Amino acid sequence: VQLVESGGGLVQPGGSLRLSCVASGFTFSMSDMSWYRQAPGKERELVAVIRSAGGTTNYADSVKGRFTISRDNAKNTVDLQMNSLKPEDTAVYYCKALVVRNWRNYLYWGQGTQVTVSS
Repeated sequence: VQLVESGGGLVQPGGSLRLSCVASGFTFSMSDMSWYRQAPGKERELVAVIRSAGGTTNYADSVKGRFTISRDNAKNTVDLQMNSLKPEDTAVYYCKALVVRNWRNYLYWGQGTQVTVSS
């Protein structure tokens, strides 16, 4: 299993970034996919999740209305569109896959991509 994130960088407050995660090594279309983030000195937190069935999404309250998670099962990608960015969105963003094999859940993480929101 491999998850590779890209798209991070430095952006001014109010700006936008689009993160992308390319997945391989498992049946992507059958796996729930999530974005998490971890700021310095803080615990890793869930940002958004998109389910395998039906594409249902959920967001952390802090990003609702600003971030949008989407997936393309044909390309094995999950994206996070981030608009109206704030300094408090600064963190390392991680892609996570929940893979079910033989009725057991396995969690896989990408290496992370840095997002810095600063003027």
